[in-house]
Amino acid sequence: MNAIEVDHVSRIYQKYSARHRFQTFKSALVKGDLFRALRPDELVTALEDVSLNVEKGQTFGVIGENGSGKSTLLKVIAGIAKPTKGRVRTEGKVSALIELGAGFHPEISGRENIYINGIMLGLSKKEINAKFDEIVAFAELEDFIDAPVKTYSSGMYMRLGFAIAINVNPDILLIDEVLAVGDASFVPKCLDRIDDFRRREKTILFVSHDLNTVAKICDDVAWLKGGRVQAVGEPKRIVDAYLQDVAEKQEKDFEKRRQEPAGIQEEDKGRRENRWGKREIEISRVSLKSLAGKEKSVFSPDEGMVIEMDIAAPSRQQDFVFGIGIFNSQGISCYGTNTHLEDYEPVSIEGEGKVVCRIERLCLINGTYYLDVAAHKKDGYPYDYHRNLYSFMVSSSLRDEGIARLPHGWEFSENIKIAPPKKA
Repeated sequence: MNAIEVDHVSRIYQKYSARHRFQTFKSALVKGDLFRALRPDELVTALEDVSLNVEKGQTFGVIGENGSGKSTLLKVIAGIAKPTKGRVRTEGKVSALIELGAGFHPEISGRENIYINGIMLGLSKKEINAKFDEIVAFAELEDFIDAPVKTYSSGMYMRLGFAIAINVNPDILLIDEVLAVGDASFVPKCLDRIDDFRRREKTILFVSHDLNTVAKICDDVAWLKGGRVQAVGEPKRIVDAYLQDVAEKQEKDFEKRRQEPAGIQEEDKGRRENRWGKREIEISRVSLKSLAGKEKSVFSPDEGMVIEMDIAAPSRQQDFVFGIGIFNSQGISCYGTNTHLEDYEPVSIEGEGKVVCRIERLCLINGTYYLDVAAHKKDGYPYDYHRNLYSFMVSSSLRDEGIARLPHGWEFSENIKIAPPKKA
């Protein structure tokens, strides 16, 4: 049996336009431009022909980039917004935690807001009285419950909203990204309560950018893109497909920026002209690849990189060194090495060949990097030096400082109470 059925739902919004600012319904009728005012290019399709079925007792995740229609979908299911086309059916009481502080009156106290929100969610005053202490204790707001909610922090807003939504004992719970602003100690508490809901076979629709949590707690996942459903199914498979799509988009965007015409970015223009040497040994081509051999420009910190250099030596040379250098966008050297530093002894080179440097793990933090490659003599005499002519991007959701992400771990003695990260 399905708890939620979304049947060919579309939701269209009108863009705000300055030319409509002072237009009234009467003036539109007089001028005869009421219908012309809604031009197709001023309409935004937030959802387009979306169909989903969520079974009773299922924890169902929705993922996608910003603007993909996730929040609009939850608002339509909650009844906050009506579909332009299609229909939505829900079975049982719905409780929604969609926008931070939605439904709270900022001028009145947390106590009064609990009663107002409880009544809006279908509880009687007697039922709210019975649950009041539990709501306040769960939200950890005993010292602030009689203060106006406009004095609350975003974390306090989230705690109170979640405590109310979770304690009205709904059949269907809708959660939209609000856990992202939760206190570090409160989020595990929310996840524990969600697990309790799952054990009691309640239905949960969970929207989040935290893909690890989605994969961990959801039975099925839907991926939205541009208001359309791209795929529905097993969490790991759908999350991996979404991440691959994001990586491909980043790759295209990075390549587009990198190939902008000279003069658009003076800094890049300067970088691209940095090449010197008489080319007794020439580096004719450089390519960056994954460890599997696919050319790419966007890498993750844990990913490896293969730097391939096509080499041409018109005449025989016996003194030669090949090197690489990696610099961040501030020009700081992150890493450099060459065959001489690593005690390779040159013998001879003549004709065309290939040099490959294989890096097993980049271990760099999020950002754009520039690559130097060079062929030179042991004493530094340059055959062919390429200064910052190649760039790549490291894309990571991890928050690090400095240059590199060093492999590490944390340990604590028993008297130090600290909750592990939810992504662990």
